[in-house]
Amino acid sequence: MRYLIGIDIGTSGTKTVLFDENGKNIRQKTVEYPMSQPKNGWAEQDPDDWYNAVLETLKYVSEGVEGISGIGFSGQMHGLVMLDGDGRVIRPSIIWCDQRTGKECEEITERVGKERLVEITANPALTGFTASKILWVRNNEPENYKKCKHILLPKDYIRYRLTGEFATDVSDASGMQLLDVAKRDWSDEVLEKLDIDKSLLARVYESCEVTGYVKNIGILEGVPVVAGAGDNAAAAVGSGTVTAGKAFTTIGTSGVVYAHTDAPVIDKAGRVHTFCCAVPNKWHVMGVTQGAGLSLKWFRSNFAPELSYKEIDKIAEGVSIGADKLLYLPYLMGERTPHLDPNARGTFVGISAIHEKKHFLRAVMEGVSYSLRDCLEVLYEMGIPVSEMLAVGGGGTSAFWRRMLCDLYNMQTKTIVAGEGACLGAAILAGVGTGVYPSVEEACDSIISYSDPEIPSESAHAEYEKSYAVYRNVYKGLKDTFSALSEL
Repeated sequence: MRYLIGIDIGTSGTKTVLFDENGKNIRQKTVEYPMSQPKNGWAEQDPDDWYNAVLETLKYVSEGVEGISGIGFSGQMHGLVMLDGDGRVIRPSIIWCDQRTGKECEEITERVGKERLVEITANPALTGFTASKILWVRNNEPENYKKCKHILLPKDYIRYRLTGEFATDVSDASGMQLLDVAKRDWSDEVLEKLDIDKSLLARVYESCEVTGYVKNIGILEGVPVVAGAGDNAAAAVGSGTVTAGKAFTTIGTSGVVYAHTDAPVIDKAGRVHTFCCAVPNKWHVMGVTQGAGLSLKWFRSNFAPELSYKEIDKIAEGVSIGADKLLYLPYLMGERTPHLDPNARGTFVGISAIHEKKHFLRAVMEGVSYSLRDCLEVLYEMGIPVSEMLAVGGGGTSAFWRRMLCDLYNMQTKTIVAGEGACLGAAILAGVGTGVYPSVEEACDSIISYSDPEIPSESAHAEYEKSYAVYRNVYKGLKDTFSALSEL
């Protein structure tokens, strides 16, 4: 029997899973770590926290196992890791949900040109992306920028520590705003206009290509390590979303509506992201809600720490659709789709004396779902067909939340039987790269199985539509207020 390891380097923790070649979860371990917010809207992590978590989980899942064929990565996207000439971390990583780089986004747009930037990178300048973070360090910490000899993404820093190789993959690199997404390689034009030395960047690989071999960590010596993928691209593989017409919704720290495409399809307004996907020479389009699972975690931590998530589901399910006219905007960390507004903030609207904790819990879950519906609506506007929807990730494990999405989308919704999406996707990529499987598509067909679909309720959908229509207007009325708050 051959074995594969999938490592998911997330925002709240790292999860590592050992699979056999049939996709069965043999052993897994998760190690959590903190996120620092030195200022309002900032978000940073220590890359060595990721590395220590990877070492601990790798040692656990691989102990006593022979026949490990390969290792694949899934990783939180966009985070900036800067190394000096000796390969040491210069400063904490500025991660995906950090919103400090508004001025740098303006600088990028001015240097490259708004339309040209979208033509090349398939996205407008965004605060969450890596390019603006690079410019922020250059503008605000010139001494650190001068020391920098290597720029890596979170999972690629782990690759460097495991193999000594500086490498990335096309899906994760797409979120740096430095890649020509159609050509699947670094854009010399963008790098020149932003005055970023190409030698700082890692070599770009397709997701299932071998990038190096484990060495000098005391375990797994010589095991091949493939390029891997950004977290959502890996989750797509792990859920079988690898052919046109398939889509998934994930509710992790952030939330995503992701659709596979056979060609790069770009929204000129920049409301959704077009990236290379983990399947060679294919792409995907995704809308992003910054504060999805984060919203429920935040509310629970501060106002309902006595409740488990299963108890929250049960309580929220007992409240009628619309939470008795209470709405929630999940913009705790600004928002991407569809507003592209780093100044947007979380908001409850319609609070009255009748509302109790149970109403707020329901409103939070509905608000996150409405934001994900916003993402789906943009895909429809772009003409992207969605014939099959999966619910995956942390929120996807909640039968109640899946039911809510099914009714709100008015679409049959399934989930995968084995809920290890990103880790399984990373392992499948490792298997393709090391010859365990002939292709990504064939591996998914043979390994992944699904639950019976949820069938939407027409009456529930009609009720959600009433609240969703009001929800869509709230941001318009508060946009200027969010901007004014940011200036205080």
